[in-house]
Amino acid sequence: MGLSNIYEAVLFIVIISAVAVTSKEQLSTRECEDLGFTGLALCSDCNTFAEYVKNQELVADCLKCCTEDSDDSMSKITYSGAILEACMRKLVFYPEIVGFIEEEKDKFPTVRVQYVFNSPPKLIMLDEEGQHKETIRIDNWKREHMLQFLQEKVKPTSASAKI
Repeated sequence: MGLSNIYEAVLFIVIISAVAVTSKEQLSTRECEDLGFTGLALCSDCNTFAEYVKNQELVADCLKCCTEDSDDSMSKITYSGAILEACMRKLVFYPEIVGFIEEEKDKFPTVRVQYVFNSPPKLIMLDEEGQHKETIRIDNWKREHMLQFLQEKVKPTSASAKI
């Protein structure tokens, strides 16, 4: 009984230490991508990840790349535009993305398609100055997921407000 209390106390201290390190150090989007953490990962996802993965360094990296959760923090984030980046040669393997580009993309005038050799399909979200703010892998997204995400996250312009 005493040993389990000590174990819980040590685990609590490790988690608090990881959170303290995270709050001080955030990695760039590129650094997180290089580590394999892409998209809009919430810190609660890292905590769930920690339950299954015993590599503390990997969990710490996850915490450096995550976004703090709150009830509606993610729903309030919007972007001024986006770049849908993909490798033209690999698009044959992503029919949902091809369908979106061919039939739905025109509904989003602030979204442009950029073909980059060997790039996995991703959305690069842009701020008001056109700077990259977030990169989200969309390999397994369906067309309706792309539509819903862009409708919710990309600020409408006068042209897209008519749609």
